[in-house]
Amino acid sequence: MIIVTGATGQLGRQIVERLLVRMPADQVGVSVRDPQKAQAFVEQGVRVRHGSFDEAAGLAHAFEGATQVLVVSVDRMGEEAVRLHRTAIDAAVAAGARRILYTSHMGAGASSHFQACRDHAATERALSASGVPFTALRNGFHAAAAVQFLGHAADSGSLALPEDGPVSWTAHADLADAAAAVLADEGRFDGSTPPLTAGRAFTFDEVAALAADVTGRALTRTTAPDARFRDQLTGRGVPAEAADHLLGVFAAARAGEFAAVDPTLAGLISREPTPLSEVLRAELSTGVGC
Repeated sequence: MIIVTGATGQLGRQIVERLLVRMPADQVGVSVRDPQKAQAFVEQGVRVRHGSFDEAAGLAHAFEGATQVLVVSVDRMGEEAVRLHRTAIDAAVAAGARRILYTSHMGAGASSHFQACRDHAATERALSASGVPFTALRNGFHAAAAVQFLGHAADSGSLALPEDGPVSWTAHADLADAAAAVLADEGRFDGSTPPLTAGRAFTFDEVAALAADVTGRALTRTTAPDARFRDQLTGRGVPAEAADHLLGVFAAARAGEFAAVDPTLAGLISREPTPLSEVLRAELSTGVGC
């Protein structure tokens, strides 16, 4: 049985949906913090069990009978994130899984300017030390984050962000298709995959131009000094640590950590990845992020 964690989240849910196209529902299980939110999967015949990375004992039940476990990374940073990932990895090993998969990041590296990428690198090291074959899916930077960074700019006409660099913004749907393909073809990748990215990287100057084209509204991109941007964030109530993490995204982009473009994702999903313009059109037309 393939077990997917975080199956009620944006990425995990789509991965399970793609798996159900590829295999019978009774071969798929999910581990979720709130089983009530996974009722739709229960109705399709998926095994739904409560599982939290904070509770190793509960994961033993959630992972029971697993042949493969996909650990979807948590939405936290620093040592807490790595600790939670290690708990999930240990539980997968204890359950007898013959392969552990993990949603890592294209910029994973111990010296990354972005804390989350340092966390992903630490988790990959834990996977390597687990003694079980593993696949780290080095996903491109989620395109949904570009929409979030746009904020209310589509309405205000002004996008003020720190200096950046090109980023391979990649759609959740494409990454879900890729994860399902790798799970269905066990052993396709040993260790870390190449970067799983869209076909082009964009700076925020280019993202702003795309957003203007999609919405039909003028949008000016200006560069905000890092310190001013941080002060604006904290002035709006963003915790200082979170503001520093956001600045790390821009520092990493300036260093070229997210600029890679690789054909592996297109090969896995047997089509060209979704262009950023399509993601923006879908999100901005519904009012999300604008």
